Amino acid sequence: MGHARTVSVSLTGLEGTVVEVEADVSAGLPAFSVVGLPDSSTLQARERVRAAAARSGARLAARRITVNMTPAWQPKHGSGFDLAIAMAVLDAQGELLVHVPPDTVLLGELGLDGQVRPVPGVLAALLAAKARGLTRAVVPEENLAEARLLDGIEVDGVPDLTTLLHRYGADVPPSPVRIRVPLIPAEPAAPLRPVGDFADVLGQARARRAAEVAAAGGHHLMLIGPPGAGKTMIASRLPGILPPMDTGQALTVASIRSLTGTFDPEEGLGLVPPFESPHHTSTTAAVVGGGSGLARPGAISRAHGGVLFLDEAPEFPAQVLDALREPLESGDITLHRSRGVTRYPARFQLVLAANPCPCGKGYGKGMDCTCTPLQRRRYLARLSGPVLDRLDIRLEMGPVDLRRSGADQTESSAQIAARVLAARARQRERYRKEPWSTNAQLPESALRGPYAPAPEHMTLLRVAMENGKLTMRGRDRVVRLSWTIADLDGADRPTRQHLDEAASLRMGEVR
Repeated sequence: MGHARTVSVSLTGLEGTVVEVEADVSAGLPAFSVVGLPDSSTLQARERVRAAAARSGARLAARRITVNMTPAWQPKHGSGFDLAIAMAVLDAQGELLVHVPPDTVLLGELGLDGQVRPVPGVLAALLAAKARGLTRAVVPEENLAEARLLDGIEVDGVPDLTTLLHRYGADVPPSPVRIRVPLIPAEPAAPLRPVGDFADVLGQARARRAAEVAAAGGHHLMLIGPPGAGKTMIASRLPGILPPMDTGQALTVASIRSLTGTFDPEEGLGLVPPFESPHHTSTTAAVVGGGSGLARPGAISRAHGGVLFLDEAPEFPAQVLDALREPLESGDITLHRSRGVTRYPARFQLVLAANPCPCGKGYGKGMDCTCTPLQRRRYLARLSGPVLDRLDIRLEMGPVDLRRSGADQTESSAQIAARVLAARARQRERYRKEPWSTNAQLPESALRGPYAPAPEHMTLLRVAMENGKLTMRGRDRVVRLSWTIADLDGADRPTRQHLDEAASLRMGEVR
Protein backbone atom coordinates (compact mmCIF):
# COMPACT_ATOMS: atom_id res chain seq x y z
CA MET A 1 0.00 0.00 0.00
CA GLY A 2 1.27 3.45 -0.81
CA HIS A 3 0.95 6.58 -2.87
CA ALA A 4 0.49 7.23 -6.61
CA ARG A 5 -0.29 10.08 -9.01
CA THR A 6 -2.10 10.52 -12.32
CA VAL A 7 -3.04 13.58 -14.36
CA SER A 8 -6.40 14.81 -15.68
CA VAL A 9 -7.92 18.14 -16.80
CA SER A 10 -10.60 20.30 -15.19
CA LEU A 11 -12.71 22.43 -17.53
CA THR A 12 -14.38 25.72 -16.61
CA GLY A 13 -16.05 26.69 -19.83
CA LEU A 14 -13.35 26.27 -22.48
CA GLU A 15 -10.54 27.06 -20.06
CA GLY A 16 -8.76 23.92 -18.89
CA THR A 17 -6.56 23.39 -15.86
CA VAL A 18 -4.27 20.39 -15.53
CA VAL A 19 -5.21 18.55 -12.33
CA GLU A 20 -2.92 16.18 -10.45
CA VAL A 21 -4.88 13.29 -8.94
CA GLU A 22 -2.95 11.73 -6.06
CA ALA A 23 -4.14 8.68 -4.16
CA ASP A 24 -3.00 7.43 -0.77
CA VAL A 25 -3.90 3.93 0.47
CA SER A 26 -3.02 3.37 4.13
CA ALA A 27 -3.97 1.26 7.12
CA GLY A 28 -7.11 2.21 8.96
CA LEU A 29 -10.85 1.76 8.90
CA PRO A 30 -12.13 1.19 5.35
CA ALA A 31 -13.07 4.55 3.81
CA PHE A 32 -12.89 6.31 0.46
CA SER A 33 -12.52 10.10 0.55
CA VAL A 34 -12.18 12.53 -2.36
CA VAL A 35 -10.95 16.03 -1.50
CA GLY A 36 -9.99 19.10 -3.53
CA LEU A 37 -13.36 20.84 -4.02
CA PRO A 38 -15.15 18.15 -6.10
CA ASP A 39 -18.75 18.78 -7.13
CA SER A 40 -21.42 16.14 -6.60
CA SER A 41 -20.79 14.33 -9.89
CA THR A 42 -17.04 14.21 -9.19
CA LEU A 43 -17.62 13.06 -5.61
CA GLN A 44 -19.81 10.20 -6.85
CA ALA A 45 -16.72 8.81 -8.57
CA ARG A 46 -16.14 6.84 -5.36
CA GLU A 47 -19.03 4.51 -6.10
CA ARG A 48 -18.33 4.28 -9.82
CA VAL A 49 -14.64 3.49 -9.28
CA ARG A 50 -15.37 0.91 -6.59
CA ALA A 51 -17.89 -0.98 -8.74
CA ALA A 52 -15.85 -0.67 -11.98
CA ALA A 53 -12.68 -1.93 -10.29
CA ALA A 54 -14.50 -4.95 -8.83
CA ARG A 55 -16.01 -5.81 -12.24
CA SER A 56 -12.57 -5.51 -13.81
CA GLY A 57 -10.97 -7.97 -11.36
CA ALA A 58 -9.08 -5.39 -9.30
CA ARG A 59 -11.18 -4.97 -6.17
CA LEU A 60 -10.32 -1.98 -4.00
CA ALA A 61 -8.50 -2.82 -0.78
CA ALA A 62 -10.38 -2.63 2.52
CA ARG A 63 -8.13 0.23 3.64
CA ARG A 64 -8.36 3.97 4.08
CA ILE A 65 -8.28 5.51 0.59
CA THR A 66 -7.79 9.25 0.18
CA VAL A 67 -7.80 10.99 -3.20
CA ASN A 68 -6.64 14.58 -3.43
CA MET A 69 -7.15 16.70 -6.55
CA THR A 70 -4.61 19.49 -6.95
CA PRO A 71 -4.89 22.48 -7.15
CA ALA A 72 -7.21 21.96 -4.20
CA TRP A 73 -8.52 25.53 -4.23
CA GLN A 74 -10.11 25.21 -7.69
CA PRO A 75 -13.56 23.59 -7.98
CA LYS A 76 -13.68 20.36 -10.00
CA HIS A 77 -16.70 19.61 -12.19
CA GLY A 78 -17.96 16.53 -14.00
CA SER A 79 -17.33 12.82 -14.21
CA GLY A 80 -14.30 12.96 -16.51
CA PHE A 81 -11.94 12.35 -13.56
CA ASP A 82 -13.16 8.76 -12.99
CA LEU A 83 -10.42 7.11 -15.04
CA ALA A 84 -7.63 9.14 -13.43
CA ILE A 85 -8.97 8.42 -9.92
CA ALA A 86 -9.31 4.69 -10.60
CA MET A 87 -5.77 4.34 -11.99
CA ALA A 88 -4.25 6.39 -9.16
CA VAL A 89 -5.98 4.29 -6.48
CA LEU A 90 -5.18 0.94 -8.10
CA ASP A 91 -1.55 2.01 -8.60
CA ALA A 92 -1.33 3.11 -4.97
CA GLN A 93 -2.53 -0.27 -3.73
CA GLY A 94 0.03 -2.09 -5.90
CA GLU A 95 -2.09 -3.47 -8.74
CA LEU A 96 0.07 -1.99 -11.54
CA LEU A 97 3.55 -3.17 -12.54
CA VAL A 98 4.17 0.04 -14.50
CA HIS A 99 3.27 3.49 -13.20
CA VAL A 100 1.16 5.78 -15.38
CA PRO A 101 3.66 8.24 -16.95
CA PRO A 102 3.43 11.79 -15.57
CA ASP A 103 3.01 13.22 -19.10
CA THR A 104 -0.15 11.18 -19.79
CA VAL A 105 -3.60 12.70 -19.34
CA LEU A 106 -6.44 10.38 -18.36
CA LEU A 107 -10.01 11.39 -19.29
CA GLY A 108 -13.17 9.32 -19.06
CA GLU A 109 -16.23 8.39 -17.05
CA LEU A 110 -16.56 4.87 -15.67
CA GLY A 111 -19.68 2.76 -15.85
CA LEU A 112 -20.46 0.37 -13.02
CA ASP A 113 -19.51 -2.52 -15.34
CA GLY A 114 -16.07 -1.05 -16.03
CA GLN A 115 -16.82 0.54 -19.41
CA VAL A 116 -15.12 3.85 -20.13
CA ARG A 117 -17.87 6.18 -21.27
CA PRO A 118 -17.42 9.33 -23.39
CA VAL A 119 -17.32 12.76 -21.79
CA PRO A 120 -17.96 16.21 -23.29
CA GLY A 121 -15.19 18.72 -23.84
CA VAL A 122 -12.39 16.28 -24.67
CA LEU A 123 -10.96 18.54 -27.37
CA ALA A 124 -10.86 21.58 -25.07
CA ALA A 125 -9.26 19.48 -22.33
CA LEU A 126 -6.53 18.21 -24.64
CA LEU A 127 -5.82 21.73 -25.88
CA ALA A 128 -5.17 22.74 -22.25
CA ALA A 129 -3.01 19.65 -21.68
CA LYS A 130 -0.97 20.37 -24.80
CA ALA A 131 -0.43 23.97 -23.68
CA ARG A 132 1.04 22.62 -20.43
CA GLY A 133 3.51 20.44 -22.32
CA LEU A 134 1.80 17.07 -21.87
CA THR A 135 2.38 14.78 -24.82
CA ARG A 136 0.12 11.75 -24.34
CA ALA A 137 -3.51 11.12 -23.48
CA VAL A 138 -5.90 8.24 -22.84
CA VAL A 139 -9.53 8.96 -23.69
CA PRO A 140 -12.74 6.94 -24.07
CA GLU A 141 -12.81 4.98 -27.31
CA GLU A 142 -15.88 6.91 -28.48
CA ASN A 143 -13.97 10.21 -28.07
CA LEU A 144 -10.90 8.95 -29.97
CA ALA A 145 -11.84 10.33 -33.40
CA GLU A 146 -12.47 13.75 -31.88
CA ALA A 147 -9.23 13.71 -29.87
CA ARG A 148 -7.11 12.79 -32.90
CA LEU A 149 -8.09 16.03 -34.62
CA LEU A 150 -5.50 17.73 -32.42
CA ASP A 151 -1.88 17.51 -33.59
CA GLY A 152 1.08 17.38 -31.24
CA ILE A 153 -0.31 14.97 -28.66
CA GLU A 154 -0.35 11.17 -28.85
CA VAL A 155 -3.85 9.90 -28.12
CA ASP A 156 -5.04 6.39 -27.31
CA GLY A 157 -8.60 5.19 -26.76
CA VAL A 158 -9.77 2.52 -24.31
CA PRO A 159 -13.14 0.75 -24.27
CA ASP A 160 -13.02 -0.30 -20.61
CA LEU A 161 -10.95 -0.20 -17.43
CA THR A 162 -9.67 -3.76 -17.89
CA THR A 163 -7.97 -2.87 -21.16
CA LEU A 164 -6.12 0.01 -19.53
CA LEU A 165 -5.11 -2.12 -16.54
CA HIS A 166 -3.58 -4.71 -18.87
CA ARG A 167 -1.46 -2.01 -20.54
CA TYR A 168 0.14 -1.17 -17.20
CA GLY A 169 0.77 -4.75 -16.14
CA ALA A 170 -2.19 -5.51 -13.87
CA ASP A 171 -3.02 -9.19 -13.41
CA VAL A 172 -6.76 -9.09 -14.17
CA PRO A 173 -9.04 -11.29 -16.33
CA PRO A 174 -9.59 -10.38 -20.00
CA SER A 175 -12.21 -7.80 -20.87
CA PRO A 176 -15.68 -9.32 -21.19
CA VAL A 177 -17.68 -8.76 -24.37
CA ARG A 178 -20.05 -5.88 -23.75
CA ILE A 179 -22.85 -4.38 -25.81
CA ARG A 180 -22.39 -0.65 -26.22
CA VAL A 181 -25.45 1.54 -26.24
CA PRO A 182 -24.82 4.86 -28.04
CA LEU A 183 -25.52 7.92 -25.95
CA ILE A 184 -28.06 10.48 -27.17
CA PRO A 185 -26.51 13.97 -27.53
CA ALA A 186 -27.59 16.57 -24.99
CA GLU A 187 -29.10 18.69 -27.77
CA PRO A 188 -29.44 18.38 -31.55
CA ALA A 189 -26.48 19.62 -33.52
CA ALA A 190 -26.98 22.82 -35.46
CA PRO A 191 -25.93 22.78 -39.12
CA LEU A 192 -22.29 23.72 -39.59
CA ARG A 193 -22.55 24.22 -43.35
CA PRO A 194 -24.77 26.68 -45.18
CA VAL A 195 -27.51 25.33 -47.41
CA GLY A 196 -27.70 26.49 -51.01
CA ASP A 197 -25.82 28.94 -53.17
CA PHE A 198 -26.18 32.65 -53.88
CA ALA A 199 -27.01 31.70 -57.46
CA ASP A 200 -30.38 30.53 -56.08
CA VAL A 201 -31.29 34.08 -54.96
CA LEU A 202 -33.38 35.70 -57.69
CA GLY A 203 -33.27 39.46 -57.98
CA GLN A 204 -32.40 41.46 -54.83
CA ALA A 205 -29.11 42.67 -56.34
CA ARG A 206 -28.77 45.34 -53.66
CA ALA A 207 -29.25 42.84 -50.84
CA ARG A 208 -26.72 40.48 -52.40
CA ARG A 209 -24.27 43.38 -52.61
CA ALA A 210 -24.93 44.20 -48.94
CA ALA A 211 -24.19 40.59 -47.97
CA GLU A 212 -20.93 40.70 -49.94
CA VAL A 213 -19.85 43.92 -48.22
CA ALA A 214 -20.79 42.48 -44.82
CA ALA A 215 -18.74 39.33 -45.47
CA ALA A 216 -15.74 41.25 -46.81
CA GLY A 217 -15.42 43.55 -43.79
CA GLY A 218 -16.95 41.49 -40.98
CA HIS A 219 -19.89 43.91 -40.63
CA HIS A 220 -23.19 43.21 -38.91
CA LEU A 221 -26.25 43.29 -41.14
CA MET A 222 -29.97 43.93 -40.84
CA LEU A 223 -32.48 43.11 -43.59
CA ILE A 224 -36.01 44.54 -43.48
CA GLY A 225 -38.57 43.38 -46.01
CA PRO A 226 -41.87 41.60 -46.58
CA PRO A 227 -42.24 37.82 -46.21
CA GLY A 228 -40.78 35.96 -49.18
CA ALA A 229 -38.35 38.71 -50.14
CA GLY A 230 -35.35 36.41 -49.63
CA LYS A 231 -34.03 37.57 -46.23
CA THR A 232 -33.54 34.06 -44.87
CA MET A 233 -32.08 32.79 -48.16
CA ILE A 234 -29.43 35.50 -48.14
CA ALA A 235 -28.58 35.06 -44.45
CA SER A 236 -28.24 31.28 -44.69
CA ARG A 237 -25.86 31.64 -47.64
CA LEU A 238 -23.60 34.17 -45.94
CA PRO A 239 -21.23 31.55 -44.42
CA GLY A 240 -20.62 30.22 -47.93
CA ILE A 241 -18.90 33.47 -48.95
CA LEU A 242 -16.99 34.05 -45.71
CA PRO A 243 -13.28 33.13 -45.71
CA PRO A 244 -12.59 29.62 -44.37
CA MET A 245 -11.63 29.44 -40.72
CA ASP A 246 -7.99 28.82 -39.86
CA THR A 247 -7.00 25.79 -37.79
CA GLY A 248 -7.09 27.72 -34.51
CA GLN A 249 -10.60 29.01 -35.12
CA ALA A 250 -11.78 25.57 -36.25
CA LEU A 251 -10.40 23.97 -33.08
CA THR A 252 -12.18 26.56 -30.94
CA VAL A 253 -15.49 25.96 -32.75
CA ALA A 254 -15.04 22.18 -32.43
CA SER A 255 -14.21 22.56 -28.72
CA ILE A 256 -17.42 24.50 -28.10
CA ARG A 257 -19.48 21.86 -29.87
CA SER A 258 -17.65 19.11 -28.01
CA LEU A 259 -18.57 20.81 -24.76
CA THR A 260 -22.25 20.92 -25.74
CA GLY A 261 -22.24 17.32 -27.02
CA THR A 262 -23.08 18.33 -30.60
CA PHE A 263 -19.73 17.71 -32.29
CA ASP A 264 -19.64 15.04 -34.97
CA PRO A 265 -16.02 13.83 -35.33
CA GLU A 266 -16.86 11.99 -38.55
CA GLU A 267 -17.15 15.38 -40.27
CA GLY A 268 -13.59 16.19 -39.25
CA LEU A 269 -12.29 19.63 -38.41
CA GLY A 270 -14.58 21.68 -40.65
CA LEU A 271 -13.29 25.03 -41.90
CA VAL A 272 -16.67 26.38 -43.05
CA PRO A 273 -17.85 29.09 -40.60
CA PRO A 274 -20.77 27.93 -38.43
CA PHE A 275 -24.33 29.18 -38.85
CA GLU A 276 -26.69 29.48 -35.87
CA SER A 277 -30.34 30.46 -36.14
CA PRO A 278 -32.16 30.25 -32.78
CA HIS A 279 -35.96 30.49 -32.75
CA HIS A 280 -37.49 33.74 -31.57
CA THR A 281 -38.94 31.98 -28.51
CA SER A 282 -35.42 31.17 -27.24
CA THR A 283 -34.54 32.33 -23.75
CA THR A 284 -31.62 34.55 -22.83
CA ALA A 285 -29.72 31.53 -21.46
CA ALA A 286 -30.25 29.63 -24.73
CA VAL A 287 -28.93 32.50 -26.85
CA VAL A 288 -26.24 34.03 -24.65
CA GLY A 289 -25.41 31.02 -22.47
CA GLY A 290 -26.26 30.10 -18.93
CA GLY A 291 -27.98 27.51 -16.82
CA SER A 292 -27.83 26.65 -13.15
CA GLY A 293 -24.55 25.84 -11.44
CA LEU A 294 -21.95 26.23 -14.17
CA ALA A 295 -23.02 28.14 -17.29
CA ARG A 296 -23.06 26.34 -20.64
CA PRO A 297 -22.37 28.01 -23.99
CA GLY A 298 -25.28 29.52 -25.88
CA ALA A 299 -26.02 30.17 -29.54
CA ILE A 300 -23.67 33.17 -29.70
CA SER A 301 -20.72 30.98 -28.70
CA ARG A 302 -21.71 28.19 -31.07
CA ALA A 303 -21.74 30.88 -33.79
CA HIS A 304 -18.18 31.96 -32.92
CA GLY A 305 -16.25 32.54 -36.13
CA GLY A 306 -19.45 32.41 -38.20
CA VAL A 307 -22.94 33.86 -38.45
CA LEU A 308 -25.68 34.34 -35.85
CA PHE A 309 -28.99 34.83 -37.66
CA LEU A 310 -32.02 36.13 -35.76
CA ASP A 311 -35.06 35.77 -37.99
CA GLU A 312 -38.15 37.76 -37.00
CA ALA A 313 -35.85 39.84 -34.79
CA PRO A 314 -38.59 42.08 -33.30
CA GLU A 315 -40.28 38.94 -31.93
CA PHE A 316 -37.28 38.14 -29.72
CA PRO A 317 -37.61 39.20 -26.07
CA ALA A 318 -36.03 42.59 -25.46
CA GLN A 319 -33.66 41.20 -22.84
CA VAL A 320 -32.28 38.69 -25.36
CA LEU A 321 -31.49 41.39 -27.92
CA ASP A 322 -30.00 43.74 -25.32
CA ALA A 323 -27.81 40.93 -23.98
CA LEU A 324 -26.04 40.88 -27.35
CA ARG A 325 -24.62 44.37 -26.90
CA GLU A 326 -21.52 43.43 -24.88
CA PRO A 327 -20.53 40.38 -26.98
CA LEU A 328 -20.86 42.46 -30.16
CA GLU A 329 -18.24 44.84 -28.79
CA SER A 330 -15.88 42.50 -26.91
CA GLY A 331 -16.11 39.24 -28.88
CA ASP A 332 -16.65 37.08 -25.80
CA ILE A 333 -19.14 36.52 -22.99
CA THR A 334 -18.45 36.05 -19.28
CA LEU A 335 -21.18 34.32 -17.27
CA HIS A 336 -21.31 34.30 -13.47
CA ARG A 337 -23.12 31.43 -11.78
CA SER A 338 -23.20 29.87 -8.32
CA ARG A 339 -20.55 27.25 -9.12
CA GLY A 340 -18.12 29.44 -10.98
CA VAL A 341 -17.40 32.01 -13.66
CA THR A 342 -17.17 30.83 -17.25
CA ARG A 343 -15.92 32.71 -20.27
CA TYR A 344 -16.78 31.69 -23.82
CA PRO A 345 -15.67 33.19 -27.14
CA ALA A 346 -18.46 34.92 -29.07
CA ARG A 347 -17.01 36.77 -32.05
CA PHE A 348 -19.75 36.34 -34.64
CA GLN A 349 -21.38 38.26 -37.45
CA LEU A 350 -24.91 39.23 -36.52
CA VAL A 351 -27.64 39.17 -39.16
CA LEU A 352 -31.11 40.39 -38.20
CA ALA A 353 -34.19 39.94 -40.36
CA ALA A 354 -37.49 41.68 -39.78
CA ASN A 355 -40.78 42.42 -41.48
CA PRO A 356 -41.57 46.12 -41.91
CA CYS A 357 -44.67 45.75 -39.72
CA PRO A 358 -46.69 43.03 -37.91
CA CYS A 359 -48.68 42.13 -41.04
CA GLY A 360 -45.57 42.22 -43.23
CA LYS A 361 -47.09 44.34 -45.99
CA GLY A 362 -45.86 47.77 -44.93
CA TYR A 363 -43.23 48.10 -47.64
CA GLY A 364 -43.16 50.81 -50.29
CA LYS A 365 -46.30 52.93 -49.99
CA GLY A 366 -47.88 50.28 -47.78
CA MET A 367 -51.21 50.32 -49.61
CA ASP A 368 -52.05 46.74 -48.54
CA CYS A 369 -50.86 47.15 -44.95
CA THR A 370 -53.56 46.61 -42.31
CA CYS A 371 -51.46 47.91 -39.39
CA THR A 372 -52.04 51.24 -37.73
CA PRO A 373 -49.18 53.78 -37.67
CA LEU A 374 -48.81 53.13 -33.93
CA GLN A 375 -48.48 49.37 -34.47
CA ARG A 376 -45.83 49.90 -37.13
CA ARG A 377 -43.79 52.23 -34.91
CA ARG A 378 -44.02 49.90 -31.93
CA TYR A 379 -43.06 46.85 -33.96
CA LEU A 380 -39.61 48.01 -35.07
CA ALA A 381 -39.17 49.99 -31.84
CA ARG A 382 -38.73 46.61 -30.11
CA LEU A 383 -35.19 46.71 -31.51
CA SER A 384 -33.43 49.05 -29.10
CA GLY A 385 -31.28 51.91 -30.31
CA PRO A 386 -28.02 50.56 -28.79
CA VAL A 387 -28.46 47.28 -30.69
CA LEU A 388 -29.29 48.99 -33.98
CA ASP A 389 -26.34 51.33 -33.50
CA ARG A 390 -24.00 48.34 -33.66
CA LEU A 391 -25.29 47.26 -37.08
CA ASP A 392 -23.20 48.73 -39.88
CA ILE A 393 -25.64 47.80 -42.66
CA ARG A 394 -29.41 48.30 -42.47
CA LEU A 395 -31.14 47.57 -45.73
CA GLU A 396 -34.75 47.70 -46.84
CA MET A 397 -35.83 45.04 -49.32
CA GLY A 398 -38.90 44.95 -51.49
CA PRO A 399 -40.65 41.88 -52.88
CA VAL A 400 -38.92 39.97 -55.67
CA ASP A 401 -39.78 41.39 -59.09
CA LEU A 402 -40.10 38.33 -61.33
CA ARG A 403 -40.08 40.49 -64.49
CA ARG A 404 -36.61 41.79 -63.64
CA SER A 405 -35.12 38.87 -61.72
CA GLY A 406 -35.02 36.67 -64.82
CA ALA A 407 -32.71 39.18 -66.51
CA ASP A 408 -30.32 39.42 -63.56
CA GLN A 409 -27.00 37.65 -63.95
CA THR A 410 -26.87 36.06 -60.51
CA GLU A 411 -23.40 35.09 -59.31
CA SER A 412 -22.53 31.91 -57.47
CA SER A 413 -21.22 31.86 -53.94
CA ALA A 414 -17.80 30.82 -55.25
CA GLN A 415 -17.52 33.95 -57.40
CA ILE A 416 -18.51 36.24 -54.53
CA ALA A 417 -16.26 34.36 -52.08
CA ALA A 418 -13.24 34.99 -54.32
CA ARG A 419 -13.77 38.76 -54.10
CA VAL A 420 -14.39 38.55 -50.35
CA LEU A 421 -11.19 36.58 -49.87
CA ALA A 422 -9.20 39.15 -51.87
CA ALA A 423 -10.69 42.00 -49.81
CA ARG A 424 -9.83 40.22 -46.55
CA ALA A 425 -6.27 39.70 -47.80
CA ARG A 426 -5.94 43.45 -48.41
CA GLN A 427 -7.14 44.13 -44.88
CA ARG A 428 -4.70 41.65 -43.34
CA GLU A 429 -1.84 43.26 -45.21
CA ARG A 430 -2.93 46.80 -44.29
CA TYR A 431 -3.44 45.99 -40.62
CA ARG A 432 -0.56 43.53 -40.20
CA LYS A 433 1.00 45.77 -37.51
CA GLU A 434 -2.31 46.65 -35.85
CA PRO A 435 -4.23 44.77 -33.11
CA TRP A 436 -7.25 44.42 -35.43
CA SER A 437 -7.63 42.52 -38.70
CA THR A 438 -10.92 43.61 -40.33
CA ASN A 439 -12.49 46.94 -41.22
CA ALA A 440 -15.38 46.33 -38.82
CA GLN A 441 -12.87 46.39 -35.93
CA LEU A 442 -11.35 49.77 -36.84
CA PRO A 443 -11.38 51.95 -33.67
CA GLU A 444 -12.70 55.48 -33.72
CA SER A 445 -9.23 56.95 -33.16
CA ALA A 446 -7.95 55.28 -36.33
CA LEU A 447 -10.99 56.42 -38.33
CA ARG A 448 -10.20 60.02 -37.47
CA GLY A 449 -6.45 59.57 -37.84
CA PRO A 450 -4.46 57.55 -40.37
CA TYR A 451 -7.53 55.85 -41.84
CA ALA A 452 -9.68 58.96 -42.29
CA PRO A 453 -10.93 59.50 -45.87
CA ALA A 454 -9.87 62.61 -47.75
CA PRO A 455 -11.78 65.71 -46.47
CA GLU A 456 -13.08 66.56 -49.95
CA HIS A 457 -14.92 63.20 -50.05
CA MET A 458 -16.70 63.78 -46.72
CA THR A 459 -19.00 66.62 -47.81
CA LEU A 460 -22.17 64.52 -47.91
CA LEU A 461 -21.52 63.06 -44.46
CA ARG A 462 -20.83 66.48 -42.96
CA VAL A 463 -24.10 67.85 -44.34
CA ALA A 464 -26.00 64.83 -43.03
CA MET A 465 -24.52 65.32 -39.56
CA GLU A 466 -25.35 69.02 -39.55
CA ASN A 467 -28.95 68.18 -40.51
CA GLY A 468 -29.22 65.59 -37.73
CA LYS A 469 -29.67 62.71 -40.17
CA LEU A 470 -26.44 61.02 -39.11
CA THR A 471 -24.85 60.65 -35.69
CA MET A 472 -21.13 60.61 -35.00
CA ARG A 473 -21.27 56.87 -34.41
CA GLY A 474 -23.24 56.47 -37.62
CA ARG A 475 -20.57 58.45 -39.45
CA ASP A 476 -17.89 56.08 -38.17
CA ARG A 477 -19.93 53.11 -39.36
CA VAL A 478 -20.19 54.64 -42.83
CA VAL A 479 -16.44 55.19 -42.98
CA ARG A 480 -15.76 51.59 -41.96
CA LEU A 481 -18.09 50.40 -44.71
CA SER A 482 -16.40 52.66 -47.24
CA TRP A 483 -13.04 51.00 -46.51
CA THR A 484 -14.58 47.59 -47.19
CA ILE A 485 -16.16 48.75 -50.44
CA ALA A 486 -12.81 50.22 -51.47
CA ASP A 487 -11.13 46.87 -50.70
CA LEU A 488 -13.66 45.07 -52.88
CA ASP A 489 -12.91 47.51 -55.69
CA GLY A 490 -9.14 47.19 -55.20
CA ALA A 491 -8.74 50.87 -54.28
CA ASP A 492 -6.07 52.09 -51.88
CA ARG A 493 -8.39 54.51 -50.02
CA PRO A 494 -12.13 55.25 -50.03
CA THR A 495 -13.37 57.74 -52.62
CA ARG A 496 -16.54 59.82 -52.76
CA GLN A 497 -18.25 56.99 -54.64
CA HIS A 498 -17.35 54.46 -51.95
CA LEU A 499 -18.60 56.76 -49.19
CA ASP A 500 -21.90 57.36 -51.02
CA GLU A 501 -22.52 53.63 -51.41
CA ALA A 502 -21.61 53.05 -47.77
CA ALA A 503 -24.06 55.75 -46.68
CA SER A 504 -26.84 54.19 -48.74
CA LEU A 505 -26.32 50.89 -46.91
CA ARG A 506 -27.22 52.60 -43.63
CA MET A 507 -30.91 52.31 -44.61
CA GLY A 508 -31.69 55.88 -45.48
CA GLU A 509 -29.78 57.68 -42.75
CA VAL A 510 -28.27 59.83 -45.49
CA ARG A 511 -30.68 61.00 -48.20
